[in-house]
Amino acid sequence: MELFEVQYLYYIVRIIIAGLCGCLIGYERKVRSKGAGIRTHCVVACAAALMMIISKYAFYDVAMQGMMLGADVRLDPSRVASTIVSGVGFLGAGTIFVNKNKISGLTTAAGIWATSGVGMAIGSGMYVVGIAATVIIVVSQIFLHMDFKFLQQDRTMKLKVFNVTEDHYQTKVRELLLEYNIQLHETKILRQNNNVKTYSFIIDVPSDIQEEELISLIDYDCEISTNI
Repeated sequence: MELFEVQYLYYIVRIIIAGLCGCLIGYERKVRSKGAGIRTHCVVACAAALMMIISKYAFYDVAMQGMMLGADVRLDPSRVASTIVSGVGFLGAGTIFVNKNKISGLTTAAGIWATSGVGMAIGSGMYVVGIAATVIIVVSQIFLHMDFKFLQQDRTMKLKVFNVTEDHYQTKVRELLLEYNIQLHETKILRQNNNVKTYSFIIDVPSDIQEEELISLIDYDCEISTNI
């Protein structure tokens, strides 16, 4: 009985280590104000470690009983592991949001999926691999969030222009924006009295162009919003 109690202690230590690794990955997400933070990643890692331990060791008594009875009992420890990889996807799907042409939450979803892999590695006893994977994930997240110019993405914004009176203004704005490598995706026109119009443009603005510079390009009163 004592041997089993010591073995159970090893299993508990694995779950604790997996939870700590999950917290470390989740902390990086929490610092960046993402939807899934420390608690989510910790629970995913602990649960994955628990399921991996169950997959490897929970059916030992069945195998031993079968051997005693002379039966051919075959177990496949990888079956539970494969269902973890696919089953954890529903958590990741809940963190992905699509707004117009902008998708957010993909990195967090991938992080949850990777955290389950860390939990599986530690749950199966591969401590070095699990901890190393945690360090690699966290360091790569921090490194890739640094202000490297070649990694910066265009910002999606809404440009609203008021009291436009000239004709063919949309064409004029498109040509003007292209000179500054600003992509125009969508245009809405609100017509008012006396042929006065309000234009709403959805645009992708390069990271090196500031909002003040963009406003200075427009001849009319305008406003810029990132809440689209």
